[in-house]
Amino acid sequence: MKIIYKNAIFLLVLFTSFQQYGQHHSHIVAEVNETSKTLTILQEMVFYNQSEDTLSEIVLNDWMNGYSTKTSPLAKKFSDEFYRGFHLAHEKERGGTTNLSITNVEKKQLSWTRTEKKPDLIHLELERKLAPNEKITLHFFYIVKIPSEKFTGFGYTENEGMILKNWFLTPARFENRAFVKNSNCNTDDIANAVSDYEIDFICPNNLLPTTDLESIKTQQTDTLSYYKLSGNNRTDFSLYLESKSNFRSYKNDLVEVLTNIKGYKTDEIQKAIIIDRIIHFTNDLIGKYPFGKLTVSQADYNKNPFYGLNQLPAFLAPFPDEFLFEIKFLKTYLNNYLKNTLKLNPRKDNWIYDGIQVYAMMRYMEENYPNAKMMGRVADFKLLKGYNLINLDFNEQYSYFYQLMARKNLDQPIGFPKNSLIKFNEQIANKYRAGLSFMYLDQYIGAPFISKSIQEFIAINQEKQTTRLDFETLLKSNTNKNIDWFFKTIIDTRDIIDYKFKTVSKTKDSVSFSLKNKTNIAVPIPIYGIKNDSIVFKKWIETTKSDSIYQFERKEADKIIINYKNEVPEFNLRNNWAKLDGFFPNNRPFKFTLIKDLEDPYYNQIIYAPIVNYNVYDGLSPGMRFHNRTILNRPFVYDINPTYSFLSKTLTGSAAFVVNKDYRNSNLFNIKYSISGNYFHYAPDATYLKINPMVLMQIRNDANYRDNRKQLIYARHVIVDRQKSAIVIDNSLEDYSISNLKYINSKTELTYHISFTGDVQFSREFGKIASQVQYRKLFENNRQLNLRLYAGSFLYNKTDSDFFSFALDRPTDYLFDYAYLGRSSSTGIVSQEFILAEGGFKSKLNTPFANQWISTLNASYSIWNWIEAYGDVGLVKNSHQKANFVYDSGIRFNLLPDYFELYFPLYSNNGWEVAQRHYNEKVRFVVTLDPGRLIPLFTRKWF
Repeated sequence: MKIIYKNAIFLLVLFTSFQQYGQHHSHIVAEVNETSKTLTILQEMVFYNQSEDTLSEIVLNDWMNGYSTKTSPLAKKFSDEFYRGFHLAHEKERGGTTNLSITNVEKKQLSWTRTEKKPDLIHLELERKLAPNEKITLHFFYIVKIPSEKFTGFGYTENEGMILKNWFLTPARFENRAFVKNSNCNTDDIANAVSDYEIDFICPNNLLPTTDLESIKTQQTDTLSYYKLSGNNRTDFSLYLESKSNFRSYKNDLVEVLTNIKGYKTDEIQKAIIIDRIIHFTNDLIGKYPFGKLTVSQADYNKNPFYGLNQLPAFLAPFPDEFLFEIKFLKTYLNNYLKNTLKLNPRKDNWIYDGIQVYAMMRYMEENYPNAKMMGRVADFKLLKGYNLINLDFNEQYSYFYQLMARKNLDQPIGFPKNSLIKFNEQIANKYRAGLSFMYLDQYIGAPFISKSIQEFIAINQEKQTTRLDFETLLKSNTNKNIDWFFKTIIDTRDIIDYKFKTVSKTKDSVSFSLKNKTNIAVPIPIYGIKNDSIVFKKWIETTKSDSIYQFERKEADKIIINYKNEVPEFNLRNNWAKLDGFFPNNRPFKFTLIKDLEDPYYNQIIYAPIVNYNVYDGLSPGMRFHNRTILNRPFVYDINPTYSFLSKTLTGSAAFVVNKDYRNSNLFNIKYSISGNYFHYAPDATYLKINPMVLMQIRNDANYRDNRKQLIYARHVIVDRQKSAIVIDNSLEDYSISNLKYINSKTELTYHISFTGDVQFSREFGKIASQVQYRKLFENNRQLNLRLYAGSFLYNKTDSDFFSFALDRPTDYLFDYAYLGRSSSTGIVSQEFILAEGGFKSKLNTPFANQWISTLNASYSIWNWIEAYGDVGLVKNSHQKANFVYDSGIRFNLLPDYFELYFPLYSNNGWEVAQRHYNEKVRFVVTLDPGRLIPLFTRKWF
């Protein structure tokens, strides 16, 4: 603190000599406290009203304060994506801005506010209105608590350093007669106004700063070092503090680069050659970097890695170490270059950043690695040559990542604001489609159209703040062709493009055809002529007129293909080709592929894989799975799984056939029509056959894909044929069918889950209705409350057994929906398996069933970490009996909710259960063996 106040005198002298700046100017004195992980800051800001409006308030970005509460937009983003680290963090690990004081030049305190919904924005009320071209001088004092880097990759590190990001107050960007009020959503897209910076930075001697600002060391004492940092015409900059600097400097005739990107075994000479090549390539393609230095850090790369490179196990070594360093450096260099150079709104106009970055990466690969494959050297393995995924060219992967989301009906317009995108689109699919779109336009207009336009746009950004309209106007001015479709369709909508050949005829010298536009989206499309896998002609055609006949010189082509090189981000590539030889022009041969592959447009793929099922009656049941589920979703799916039970020495298995229908612009976004069958043992001596035709409707908020609310409607008819068992004797029917209608409405985030289920069942023997409400809340003290209310009643019941009755603790599962290890077992470990359904009790009581109605409440609450106390209460009503009040309680080990849990009963209607004999037989467990059910744990943060 003494250092700060000594420098205040220096500031006062310096501020009196300020020139008349044409933009904002900040002079900052910041002192680092390594122990408390804080920065104590004095800041003078000269705010210059560059707009044509008179201002009554100023909005300041204070993104560090987004870490201050567990209810901020940043915390909400973590919750949406199921990241627990921030919510469970200690107070000292989070950040914030405290002790904020704002005064004018007369040292008068000024009034300012934050809003509860956006605590990382400061609204400063001006004493008098600020006219256009006027300026105001503001003095700030505040303390910034730096958060742990484990949340976002930026903050203090465990090895006594700091990666500083958005750590000081900045004026928000002003456009369209208003301040841009973007909160910190962990999307690295702060909308700062352009400013000049002078910073006096004071830090302990053991910390060395690295920055892309101009930097000189001015003095040093026994404990502190003083640095002067400066930079003009900036919207942001980077600052790294390390006990031992890991950054190396590489300087050529264009720029100095400071980088600590991990290079594994790449030596310094190789790194220097790679860096020099990338700098010159970028300079030639998109323009000269306007500043003297640029940092390219491992932290920046980790924030936005190149997805794909790190998906294969290390032992396969798919790429040489030099290439890994090169592609990582290229991506991060381009990212930082554009962030520091473009003066756009990085949230609203993010597609321009992404488009230029990925376009440049694709051009770099074309120029330097034209034969590279997506899987690198793995493509050389002869055993893997048959996989389409392995043979994919490096640049083709971008198209398939877009198709992955389009086939899930989860793609979003690339022109959407960054914070409105689901994580996979934000970090992968939309980035790649933006780059593909730039390549598309470049191919259609003719290179170097995009490169020339980007260079001109970079030059404009050195002169002023820009918007999307500036870029759009520039692109249109550089071509005589009408490219309105590019912005209206490719950028601003999620309309899908899908062409196929309608008619094809040929002669020896020519080929004629018409196209069917399956989605009525008219955009230019390329047609290729192929002979022996070589391109013999390529023609771009306009598709504005329907039923047009196109005729080209054949040039001995044996096949014509739409969009052969995937320049157009098309939805379906399987209908894009026609053979010009042979009797069956589009006959696809069958192709058998082990395990899984990417969709191959030229084959009918049958994918097979060995499988093993298990239950106590069939034992281990090995088999083979045959299906056509590729990495991309398909409109028709079959999945056939024959197995052999070694225990019963019989064939068992399952099969399913599904038709998918997507609705692109509707809350009802998907309907699945399916029929499935299962044939397994339900007892040691008896099998069951289940046939299940079903319609599943899926509903979401079409206006907000980030909304985690989902609605499902099931309509099905379950047909069951059970063999009679001599071991499991009951009076229930052996053959029956049940019509079932179910509605589910749920919303799930990290901090809470709420769902409602309504269920109606009808058969000849009974009719019943049931509902369930579940609520889960994770409090700010990291305690968790779970509540579940279940109620069900028979509308009529003609049965003589409890097979169809409501179960208190263990449903009979007459619909065969649950993957019981031993569904008919009443003794042994498998009988202790617990599935949360119907009554949801954990203790086995004397009234296990209800043939009239049931109502139960299940609850649990955290004691410590994953240890919880649980309790259940309810009423069970059977015919000719009074309603029985039932209860139980115990301890729950919630190791992995819904997937691996243990329940230890304590007290119930049975008394103190821990004091009773064979207590180990009362313990219940939840275990999930099906990998398919575990996958959502890892994918839910992305989709």
